[in-house]
Amino acid sequence: MTVIRHLRPASARHRHWPACRRCTGLALDLGSARTRAWIAGRGMVLDVPTVTFPGSGAVHPVRRGTIVDTAGTARMLERLLGNRLPRIGRPLVVVAAPVLDGLAFRTAARAAVEVLRPRAVLTVPGARAVALAAGADHVRPLLVVDIGAHLTEAVLLADGAVTDARRTALGTTDLTGGTRPGDLTDAVVEMVTAMLRQDRTALTRTALRRGVLLAGGGALRPDITRDLPGRLGCPVQPVPSPHTAAVRGAAGLLAAAHHHPSLTGTV
Repeated sequence: MTVIRHLRPASARHRHWPACRRCTGLALDLGSARTRAWIAGRGMVLDVPTVTFPGSGAVHPVRRGTIVDTAGTARMLERLLGNRLPRIGRPLVVVAAPVLDGLAFRTAARAAVEVLRPRAVLTVPGARAVALAAGADHVRPLLVVDIGAHLTEAVLLADGAVTDARRTALGTTDLTGGTRPGDLTDAVVEMVTAMLRQDRTALTRTALRRGVLLAGGGALRPDITRDLPGRLGCPVQPVPSPHTAAVRGAAGLLAAAHHHPSLTGTV
């Protein structure tokens, strides 16, 4: 998890949200198709298309899990959230990020979020956020598959950290353009198989014996959830409300980060 800090005075004292009136917590999932936002004390406040309107038409600033228009993303966030955040205080922001776009996504996301005047910006791998939302045991190896609208990732977690990851530029929106549900299933099986072949430890096999945690809009499709367990040879468990799991997991980090000394300036 990566953090940029704007430290508060050492005398600052924090109470639990929403009782703390001097600061706000915001969790974001900047997806290629939809942007979701969760505000501490208020819950989910946004689940809208990821679009901006610089001129006469709509532009999509995030494509296939990559922020291709940082300025457009900033304009979108200001339009959607500028009037929803308290005018007094600066928000602590947690952003769920794709695992394999890494530094580029995190850098662009932090730059875009600056329009909201954050107190601090943290980024968390989307797969870890999903695991947090599901209440999964982080000590044992865990395989998370996130089938989003435009991107699918398979991520192996061990002790909460990413140890391996694969991605494919396919998602549920491609199913309207000739891609079959079986193509998505095939892509997931290929990614997991590649993990097994290259894993010189027992982590991937241990995770598969435990079962796969499934998130994203693909977890809502019976044609995928029905076929995937047989193809992988292991249980596949969709998380509750799988399309919002990443933002809910990011929101779960806010309470702990709210009181963390490195963010409050009380070291």
